[in-house]
Amino acid sequence: MCSLIEVYAHDHKAVPFSSVIIALKYRHVQNDIAYLLFVFAKFLRVTKQYLPHIARLCLISTFLEDGIRMWFQWSEQKEYIETTWGCGFFLATLFVLINLLGQLGGCILILSRNFVQYACFGLFGLIALQTVAYSILWDPKFLMRNLALGGGLLLLLAESRSEGRSMFAGVPTMRESSPKQYMQLGGRVLLVLMFMTLLHFDTSFLSPCLHMTECGIIIVYSWLFLAL
Repeated sequence: MCSLIEVYAHDHKAVPFSSVIIALKYRHVQNDIAYLLFVFAKFLRVTKQYLPHIARLCLISTFLEDGIRMWFQWSEQKEYIETTWGCGFFLATLFVLINLLGQLGGCILILSRNFVQYACFGLFGLIALQTVAYSILWDPKFLMRNLALGGGLLLLLAESRSEGRSMFAGVPTMRESSPKQYMQLGGRVLLVLMFMTLLHFDTSFLSPCLHMTECGIIIVYSWLFLAL
């Protein structure tokens, strides 16, 4: 079948000039889309070996940042625990030290793919310890953030159980066992709670529109995150 351009080249009256312009634009768009897909595929081929490490780093970035903060805010953290709980110098120092070494050590083990399950269980324990020590249990926003951190650990724990079968951390496949799928689903559901902490309620004039927009974006993004 001849294209409009070829027909127009043989007979100018058979095809309107506007149709030829549209055909040229359509062909140009097709070429641009094909080029973008080619570039994206080439980018995935080049970076696929680094993407799992980047995904793991993103999931544990909060623990890494908190462990570093424990080092630079050693005195403030120790004084806070000592004043809040009245536990004395030794126990307060031990608490900060456990958080510092536990979080940094767990991050190093996860990034190096050594004893990942033990590292995740250790970080689970530190989340529970911090929830009690910093009274996060009574703060809904920080509690949801801690639950989201637990969701990230669930994804890492599920990913470590099928090392070599999945290219991306936390992305399920159809041939995996049910326990791992449940862990991935639970991890994704808990990670969605992080989006809920982005909601801010105030009494300004535009707040209803902003709240509806925020809720809509969070619902759509959460649905895509759980469905993909």
